Amino acid sequence: MWYISGLVFRQQERQGMADDKAQWVPGWNEASPEQGDLLLAFTGNSILKPADGWFLRWGGPEMGGSRPEALSLGAWEGRPLYVTMLPDTGVPGMQTLSLREAMLLTPGAPVDLLSTGYQVWQWWQDHRYCGRCGEKTGAHPRERARWCNRCGIPWYPRIAPCIITVIRRGDRFLLAKSARVTRNFYSLIAGFVEPGENLEQAVAREVMEETGLAVTNIRYQGSQPWPFPHQLMLGFFADYESGELRLQEDELADAGWFTVDEHPPVPPDTTIAGRLINVLKAEMTAGNGGRHHD
Repeated sequence: MWYISGLVFRQQERQGMADDKAQWVPGWNEASPEQGDLLLAFTGNSILKPADGWFLRWGGPEMGGSRPEALSLGAWEGRPLYVTMLPDTGVPGMQTLSLREAMLLTPGAPVDLLSTGYQVWQWWQDHRYCGRCGEKTGAHPRERARWCNRCGIPWYPRIAPCIITVIRRGDRFLLAKSARVTRNFYSLIAGFVEPGENLEQAVAREVMEETGLAVTNIRYQGSQPWPFPHQLMLGFFADYESGELRLQEDELADAGWFTVDEHPPVPPDTTIAGRLINVLKAEMTAGNGGRHHD
């Protein structure tokens, strides 16, 4: 059995990544940047963005003569690319743009690259010491990892799996507003996968905990790295089975069932939530249930 919606979602996902990946070749090495190499610069949780493009130049005037630590991200259009952290020096022509603004609200942003750069940099800072013995770690000689000589173990970038799901009930689907997010988006039920769970069990548990609803026919649709701070979002469709809405107040401020034509603002198509919603809406509009049997 194939789900047309899942195939369409993955085709859209690959197409959305194509522009980034045509320019960016991910990679890793221990070499230090050289004069003129490209630099993705963060300041705190924001991107230090020049007026033209997304990158600074190593050794350029905007760096103020500093030579900070920098990590390889591979190459952009054949030129070595690094990520680093710089102070916001107020250099004319430089913009401070939050990572969330870049990913959600900036057309043409290299989302995959920005996400990877931020996650790699945070991991590098968070694992300066071995979590087992406390010894200072160094760079692994062959991999993107931090190495503890005392324990003889590598510390790789941390990735936390999360599920996110859109729930259909006849001609309506569920949208919810987070209790912690101030933006006027309504989005989907999401949560971290617990130890010992498979992904479908995580979907059913999170939906029940946050809404009081039981779901069935849980099926995978696609995924997206989400660097807040180091998640991998795994998207699902599910069908309503039973129950009445009973919101977990520390998680959700509001939730309701909406139609394709009448619903509150939702996340943009650069997010997995936005793509899941749009694919379900297209499926519901087509009226075919989204299924194709071999």
